[in-house]
Amino acid sequence: MEHTRWDDFLVAEHEMIERAMAVLKSSLDDLEQAAAKPVQMIRALDFLLEFGDKIHNRKEEELLFPLMGQRGIPTEGGPLGVMLMEHRAERELIAAMLMQAKGLKSATPEACDEYRRKGYDYLKIRAEHIWKENDVLYKMGQRVFSEEDNAALLAGFARIDTETYGDTARVKFQQMLKEVEESARVQTRLIDNLSSEQLHGIMEAMPFEVTFVDAEDTVAYFNRLDREKLFPRTRSVIGRKVQKCHPEKSVNTVEAIVEGFKNKTRDKAEFWIDFRGDKILIRYFPVYNDDGVYLGVLEVTQAIGWIQSLQGQKRLLD
Repeated sequence: MEHTRWDDFLVAEHEMIERAMAVLKSSLDDLEQAAAKPVQMIRALDFLLEFGDKIHNRKEEELLFPLMGQRGIPTEGGPLGVMLMEHRAERELIAAMLMQAKGLKSATPEACDEYRRKGYDYLKIRAEHIWKENDVLYKMGQRVFSEEDNAALLAGFARIDTETYGDTARVKFQQMLKEVEESARVQTRLIDNLSSEQLHGIMEAMPFEVTFVDAEDTVAYFNRLDREKLFPRTRSVIGRKVQKCHPEKSVNTVEAIVEGFKNKTRDKAEFWIDFRGDKILIRYFPVYNDDGVYLGVLEVTQAIGWIQSLQGQKRLLD
């Protein structure tokens, strides 16, 4: 995805770095196994040094931080000084770990414990660093940068990518990350953090109606169970073919949308109607698994009249 804002670009790189961090943590958690077969851990460490430091941190140190200084944010001490100090600490830890990784197989238990501690220190520093940049530093930049600054930063980021890895740098970074994650036992889905009770509670708290139709065109789920809905439905709809849930005159349209989702010629369908004094937005999205296999259709229905009437701003602290 091509980003048009400097901060979105850097946040997306943080997400890539965090994926490699997850692989490193998995290796540290089972260091005995990682020491015996260190390839995966070395790939993660290498990505964190080659991309996380020599590409991502370089963009900040050569382009972002100096420009923030030119726009009045102190470069000595203050947040920029802290960021540079943490970059150095991350760099030293990762470089040391890379040098020591292959020797872990014959290392003493004490040396392995020290290696693990070093790794956890890096992960803690890096995670806190990413949070501070995403939520504090980048927001400071947003307030002082112009559109010309934004364009200059993006051009500079592209130059660094190209100088280092050529015109296909972004594709190469993704391939490097794919190799890091290959066969790694890492949690790639945050939803695994949720219990079924929490997930149900979240879906019921959604301020819109959601219906899921599975790959066999059968209604499998809807939220706001036993509560007031724009378009009432009860448990009896579960297991019914989606074609039987729409007026006969619209069945052909529904089937065409679903077919477009299945063969990936459509990525959404949107409709809006006037209903009971309100404007109703109805949206359909295809659902695929991580391998791109079609799982079904998500229907999202929402009353938007109040959204259309919003004016001005209401901030969190208002």
